[in-house]
Amino acid sequence: MSGSSKSLSRRQLLQGTGAMWLLSVSQIGFAASSQVVAVRVWPASAYTRVTLESNRVLKYRQFALSNPERVVVDIEGVHLNSVLKGLGNQISHNDPFIKSARVGQFDPKTVRMVFELKKNVTPHLFALAPVAEFKERLVIDLYPADSASEQDPLLALLEDYNKGELDKKAPQGGPQPGKAGRDRPIVIMIDPGHGGEDPGAIGKYKTREKDVVLQIARRLRALIEKESNMKAYMTRNEDIFIPLKVRVAKAQKQRADLFVSIHADAFTSRAARGSSVFALSTKGATSTAAKYLAQTQNAADLVGGVSKSGDVYLDHTMFDMVQSLTISDSLKFGKEVLNRLGNVNKLHKNSVDQAGFAVLKAPDIPSILVETAFISNVEEEKKLRTAAFQQEVAVSILAGIKAYFADGGTLARRG
Repeated sequence: MSGSSKSLSRRQLLQGTGAMWLLSVSQIGFAASSQVVAVRVWPASAYTRVTLESNRVLKYRQFALSNPERVVVDIEGVHLNSVLKGLGNQISHNDPFIKSARVGQFDPKTVRMVFELKKNVTPHLFALAPVAEFKERLVIDLYPADSASEQDPLLALLEDYNKGELDKKAPQGGPQPGKAGRDRPIVIMIDPGHGGEDPGAIGKYKTREKDVVLQIARRLRALIEKESNMKAYMTRNEDIFIPLKVRVAKAQKQRADLFVSIHADAFTSRAARGSSVFALSTKGATSTAAKYLAQTQNAADLVGGVSKSGDVYLDHTMFDMVQSLTISDSLKFGKEVLNRLGNVNKLHKNSVDQAGFAVLKAPDIPSILVETAFISNVEEEKKLRTAAFQQEVAVSILAGIKAYFADGGTLARRG
């Protein structure tokens, strides 16, 4: 898609759905006054996200202005307060898309937000219902409007996701030709859980899961890149929200041989501790704990993005057969990683657990989810913050990868 066709058009925005008033299903909500209780800005290389959190569903419209290029968002039934006034202070000079932002009371019933841009963008606005500690949210995602998505796999996948076309276009080419590790590098997709608006679990001392798992993932990538027969990619390498289906699609796009999702567990009791490894199950969870964890991890899309349903594979017998083989490989892979994690931390369970984790659903990529430690446990939270433990976890995962392939791994089936 060319830059000219994707650039902001004031006429298109004014005539299109982006300029329409969005109506709440609750007429009572319209009559009552809305109040913005939080504003958050998440700049990243792929897109910038602005989130307005409020006590009620926000009624809004958007349009564009030129010379200079601006995106304007009007919010009806809201009065300017100190939270909204602070929006401009949250815009970083390093933001790739927003140059500045200002907010004012446009009329007695309308607050106007004006985002001056550094480059042309394609805005994507949507509402998120309350979940966890979050109230009603209006999300403003600003994506590059040029042809960057044609060169950036993540941008292209996000674009398909936002259009509801990811399932139709999801790549399914399988692994690259040749025997992994011999004829070509072993391709590993590392997935640091959560990110951006979704912090994941938070420890007693305010350690955020999204931060520590990104650090561990970066350490693992650095170790893998030192191996002559391996190549690492990451689903995210910054503080950005990536929907679960996009993470899976990115692994497929890169034709990964393995997928490793890295997390830091949490439980209602601070006594819970230990490392765990999980694989996908299509027949129900193998334990109550695994079922609970899968539900909390799958809810990430409700926290940070629009949950899009539908799986084009579920009704296909061939898919079920392929995924059964993949799950078998995942269990073998997970066992090798779990055995190595036992050398650096107490194990929460001595076997690989299974549940319906959405992020592990690549049909032909052996995939595991590693819960490195319980961030809700005070002692393990402290360990997770240390470079030494992060490195030990990364070394253990790499050792598990090597052991899996040394024992044949997917080589016998896919080589």
